[in-house]
Amino acid sequence: QVQFVVSGGGLVQPGGSLRLSCVVSRSDFSRLGINWYRQRPGEQHEWVTSIGSANNTHYLNSVKGRFTISRDNAKNTVYLQMNSLKPEDTAVYYCKTGFLGPWGQGTQVTVSS
Repeated sequence: QVQFVVSGGGLVQPGGSLRLSCVVSRSDFSRLGINWYRQRPGEQHEWVTSIGSANNTHYLNSVKGRFTISRDNAKNTVYLQMNSLKPEDTAVYYCKTGFLGPWGQGTQVTVSS
């Protein structure tokens, strides 16, 4: 059964914005820390940002000030607001509790002019 359903990716120009959504099908969602990861073309998966059960957040340095992670426990959903997008943000983005386990399909974000 799929636990994380990610959506919201697309093609945007540099400087544009996207908001990714991740619906988590777990009854203990409000107690979970959730991470966003991404995989750039030809590269390994990398951690991007996380949000804890107390809404504490952490970010990869290269996305600080541009990306914002948030959660809505009533909707079992985590969001990733991506502003001022750069070509180097082009990747498949995944939502997971941690690095281990299946990656699922993710959602493609392409930043190009």
